[in-house]
Amino acid sequence: MGCVYSRACIGEICVPRDARIKEPQSVRPNAAELVVFSPTSTNEDDENRDQIHSQLSLNPPGDPELGITRLSRVSAQFLPPDGSRTVKVPSGNFELNYSYLSQRGYYPDALDKANQDSFCIHTPFGTNPDDHFFGVFDGHGEFGAECSQFVKRKLCENLLRNNKFHVDATEACDAAYLTTNTQLHADSLDDSMSGTTAITVLVRGRTIYVANSGDSRAVIAQKRGKEIVAVDLSIDQTPFRVDEMERVKLCGARVLTLDQIEGLKNPDVQCWGTEEGDDGDPPRLWVPNGMYPGTAFTRSIGDSIAETIGVVANPEIVVLELTEDHPFFVLASDGVFEFLSSQTVVDMVAKYKDPRDACAAIVAESYRLWLQYETRTDDITVIVVHISGLSGVNCETAKPATILRPPVPQVLEATGSESPSTFSWSSRNHRARHDLSRARLRAIESSLENGQVWVPPPPSHRKTWEEEAHIERALHDHFLFRKLTDSQCHVLLDCMQRVEVQPGDIVIKQGGEGDCFYVVGSGEFEVLATQEDKNGEVPRVLQKYTAEKLSSFGELALMYNKPLQASVRAVTNGTLWALKREDFRGILISEFSNLLSLKLLRSVDLLSRLTILQLSHVADSLSEISFSNGQALVNRNECLSALYIIQKGQVRITFDMDLLSCPSVCSLKSDNPKEDNDQQIGKELSVEKTEGSYFGEWTLLGEQIGSLSAIAVGDVTCALLTKEKFDSVVGPLTKLSQDDHKSRDYSPDVPKASLKEIDLSTLAKVSISQLEWKTCFYSTDCSEIGLVLLRDTENMLSLKRFSKQKIKKLGKEAQVLKEKDLIKSMSSAACVPEVLCTCADQMHAAILLNTCLACPLASILHTPLDEQSARFCAASIVTALEDLHENGVLYRGVSPDVLMLDKTGHLQLVDFRFGKKLSSERTFTICGMADSLAPEVVQGKGHGLPADW
Repeated sequence: MGCVYSRACIGEICVPRDARIKEPQSVRPNAAELVVFSPTSTNEDDENRDQIHSQLSLNPPGDPELGITRLSRVSAQFLPPDGSRTVKVPSGNFELNYSYLSQRGYYPDALDKANQDSFCIHTPFGTNPDDHFFGVFDGHGEFGAECSQFVKRKLCENLLRNNKFHVDATEACDAAYLTTNTQLHADSLDDSMSGTTAITVLVRGRTIYVANSGDSRAVIAQKRGKEIVAVDLSIDQTPFRVDEMERVKLCGARVLTLDQIEGLKNPDVQCWGTEEGDDGDPPRLWVPNGMYPGTAFTRSIGDSIAETIGVVANPEIVVLELTEDHPFFVLASDGVFEFLSSQTVVDMVAKYKDPRDACAAIVAESYRLWLQYETRTDDITVIVVHISGLSGVNCETAKPATILRPPVPQVLEATGSESPSTFSWSSRNHRARHDLSRARLRAIESSLENGQVWVPPPPSHRKTWEEEAHIERALHDHFLFRKLTDSQCHVLLDCMQRVEVQPGDIVIKQGGEGDCFYVVGSGEFEVLATQEDKNGEVPRVLQKYTAEKLSSFGELALMYNKPLQASVRAVTNGTLWALKREDFRGILISEFSNLLSLKLLRSVDLLSRLTILQLSHVADSLSEISFSNGQALVNRNECLSALYIIQKGQVRITFDMDLLSCPSVCSLKSDNPKEDNDQQIGKELSVEKTEGSYFGEWTLLGEQIGSLSAIAVGDVTCALLTKEKFDSVVGPLTKLSQDDHKSRDYSPDVPKASLKEIDLSTLAKVSISQLEWKTCFYSTDCSEIGLVLLRDTENMLSLKRFSKQKIKKLGKEAQVLKEKDLIKSMSSAACVPEVLCTCADQMHAAILLNTCLACPLASILHTPLDEQSARFCAASIVTALEDLHENGVLYRGVSPDVLMLDKTGHLQLVDFRFGKKLSSERTFTICGMADSLAPEVVQGKGHGLPADW
């Protein structure tokens, strides 16, 4: 949403612990603290709920304490056995049918980490049967779980106690958020580096009030013709939003990614929000002189340190009038929306009549995507609310304001004024991520290099085809397994173990922890749950499972440990097929089939230089095809149209000897083909390609070379990659090869001669016109480093040249001058080449260096180094850093792309964009962000480089 702020408004919002924020006068100072419902509370049955509803109708709606007492008495978070609950909204004559699901995150290094998400559902909310409240709270930091629980409880109390709650819900919501924030600051709970986001929806008759502080989200579905589209009811408050980024910067925040704060990327150039994605490194907020707090959001409740740089609790509030075109709405934490767009979530909910099934599908898909793109999962919480029975507005009873209010979100922000401003609904949420994080890339790279691939356990029982067919039917449309590939499904079938049971056997026990998912193969099973009754706890049969119903149970046990809500007991002799959590997780995390595809793709010479991310995209584009013994993969009269990678079996290839003369044909040369004695033509050869080998790589270059035939020897399975699919995900291979050649194979016409004996003083006045540019090793946003030939000699030198046009456009004059001075001051260090001179022409300003560079360190790291070479490189870097520190320089450019090797193999530092010279009057953080430019440098900014460069 495009919120508009004035400087005065910004200053007003960002004052920490604003003295103007006071609790309403109706708060009882000595009131005992009330405990809001938690999942361990006793569940109320329907009869008690009806009694409470009748009590509400007899009590005045203005009594907040009765409503607050209900918060602790009524179970709003235990659902009936069918998994959803329906409540009526009397004034609107419609119903809300809702369900929820909250899943603890999977953290490999902290398996017992608590779920920091919490949520609350109060139906009704307070004493008015027309009011219903839903909220999701995503905690963060060391005490994130405690903060989200605190806010979940206090926010509801503060909202009900606000004296404007029944008159102006917008003003009441704003005040409740701010009051809760003040209470959290004052509490003994440490919220200095912990807090929670909050997204809440208050349903009041036909009107809903959505209040948001942070990056959780609310979305409503809207019917438009035959389509159902997602309408965001909140816009994530993160630095991706320009208005939010500008606001926190005015409050003193630095907005940088982790790469930028650690010096791996230029802190002066925005590197997020691009088509390449943020690869799991979003922009974060930092104090001016430190590397904290690092929040990836711009608003929250708590976070007292972050509040000093603009991370405020003020909610953005949206008011919407419900119509018959709104079938449901969804609240969820960012664990859902990290990889799922709002439209995707709406599409998933629309497929299910039962909100319980929709919640389960959303959580499962979010969980799968987290493990696909990351090495962990976030906590995931979702509430789905279906709206039914809502018809057109009754003009006889509706208020004029209600009739005139358009059915679009009205964005309001309460800032203490009597009439909150209305803002345009022009912003939209940042796109969902679809890129692998660097942690995930490292894990895949490690698996490829070390062979650490998850291997499924051998099946202890060989299944008949009838048994496999039954399991497949039971899992066919199950939300957990719908997105698995064919290969993964086959692995899953092998992992399922047979379990025989006798009558009376308890398969899973209520209150215990399960770690298996079960498919009923035969027999009858009953689901038991112990429930409160007048006579105490009584076990009740909730439902029955049979093979005929294609029953399965225990799916949530595959994702995390959680006390089971019911028991399952065998009624007759029976058979179950069990899948262990570790096996299911192994299939997802290691991407069993995809990892093997990556290994096969990397073995193709033409593809060996692609990055893991590129290979991953290519692997997703592979198609699989099987051939029986003797079947032709390719006939002589056909043109080969794809790269074939043999996953199983052997293939006999027959081709003309002339094919070997083509430079693009590598796969057939490596097998030492021999003449086929069965053929009469002497020039015809044949080879047998085995599992893991490939052929047809030249088709990716668009080349049609000769003809060949390929016949399956036994049963064969191949992965196929066409040029069209390759080009669509990575780009033309010819262009990639040219780019790769430019970056790694330096100009072949560069003379091998080094700097001959020459009077260095004669080079002090060299002009750029006397230097012939030969090759570029790497470039930055305004400079490039490469080799030059001193004209009329055989002397090779290194030159760092800066584009004057780009320097002026980017306002980098001060930075370039600082870098030049720093390099000149370090010429005595062994790791920094001597500056021979500086020179300039109309296009460039340059620094001539007394060294002959050979390549970036990155160019020799594509294959593993031997131990001695690795030790030498590591020692060179450590020695160079020590040398710099002794000279009072902090260096933050330790990246293989900018660390250079000279022709003798020694390390040379030529990039000092992020270097810092220590001063006796100043102290510096290791990130080097604590200094400020000298006044004379600032004054020179924007006026070009000095004439005496």
